[in-house]
Amino acid sequence: MEAIRNRNEQRARANYFVHSYGCKQNVADCERIRGILELLGFKQGTSTEKSDIIIYNTCGVRRTATDRVLGNIGALKKLKIKNPELIIGVCGCMVEQEGVADYLARRFPFVDLIFGTNLIHHLPRFLYEVSFGARKIRETKLDDGIVEGLPISREAGVVGLVPITYGCDNFCSYCVVPYVRGRERSREPEVILNEIRDLVAQGYKEITLLGQNVNSYGKGLACKVNFAELLAKIDSLPGRFRVRFLTSHPKDCSKELIDTIAGSEKICKQIHLPVQSGSDDVLRLMNRGYTREQYLDLVRYLKEKIPGVSLGSDIIVGFPGEGEREFLQTLSLVKEIKFNLLFTFVYSPRKGTRAADMPDATPKEEKKAWLGRLLKEQELISDEQNAKQCGKVKVVLPERFTETAGKSVLLGKCGNGFLVEFEGERGLIGEFVEVKIVGATRRSLVGERMTK
Repeated sequence: MEAIRNRNEQRARANYFVHSYGCKQNVADCERIRGILELLGFKQGTSTEKSDIIIYNTCGVRRTATDRVLGNIGALKKLKIKNPELIIGVCGCMVEQEGVADYLARRFPFVDLIFGTNLIHHLPRFLYEVSFGARKIRETKLDDGIVEGLPISREAGVVGLVPITYGCDNFCSYCVVPYVRGRERSREPEVILNEIRDLVAQGYKEITLLGQNVNSYGKGLACKVNFAELLAKIDSLPGRFRVRFLTSHPKDCSKELIDTIAGSEKICKQIHLPVQSGSDDVLRLMNRGYTREQYLDLVRYLKEKIPGVSLGSDIIVGFPGEGEREFLQTLSLVKEIKFNLLFTFVYSPRKGTRAADMPDATPKEEKKAWLGRLLKEQELISDEQNAKQCGKVKVVLPERFTETAGKSVLLGKCGNGFLVEFEGERGLIGEFVEVKIVGATRRSLVGERMTK
């Protein structure tokens, strides 16, 4: 580290550019990558063209994300030719997939660093060996435990990301996460609480807890603390802030957890609970571990215990074995539950998963047509849900400021996750503001700031 810092002090420029693809867990990983680079004397650059080290933190969950990454890596070749001392790195989930690291090394020989999801703490060594040993790095390794105490460089803002688990033990048949992030590990509760205390002291007003399955938090800990108990501890911390979490698995969403959220002051009344399909046959093929009726029972309990709860979900359309009958079961589930927010995807096979070897006779065009029908139904539901908010007073936490058509507009979320825009000055960013909802669009609610 000292050698790299000394070299950076002697250079006219030592800028870095780090970009994250995919989920918020990747964003949190990038905060640690940036922290290490800044500890080594690098400064954040404004673009790839003005940087001396470029690192892409990749996503391997969907083919579209992979294709985008490959195109962007290829575009860096001309920068390497122009500046041979430029260091280019690729890390993250895509790198951990079977054969991908070797493929990247062959296709992009100008890439200097290829390393896996659990090796961020080795970055100083990697950079030293590339800079002073003139060798390329290609290292992947899973289940490396949890390394605490890494420096973190967060983007200035309102929301702070706090990982509470890494990896996943569920092995859904379509998902590469257990193979690219390893088995599930939980961070110690006191470490999490201390990180949240620091964030609140720094002025962050919203904390997002991260994990592939936060509901199963607590595995492997010496002290027996489950997710509901962790939330209760966080809720008791001093200060005015609120808490969200991503992502919940339905099979591990307990009544204790729901009751804890219902009785809390700081935990947002919003749950993202991916159902993936409304067909029991498809859920079984997906290895999801619950049935349609069990999911519906869980939603009924949620809505009973947490009035006004906002429920989000993910749905995969066109999974192998899904036909019109199974799709209609999913469509009917969406109509019955009326999700506030729905992320929908056409199934994308990932090499190394069980689903990739399942027979799939449904034409791609039919899958796209199903997706269109599902999106159309959700649009109607969203319009209905948004219209119901008119006349209500919401506490909104503004995160962004824009000037549109001569108006100063703030954009933020209320406690149950609805996006709200209202007129106001930039200085209100990061402050809790009471807003009366006076209108609704498909994208957001429109409000007016309440005055005393």
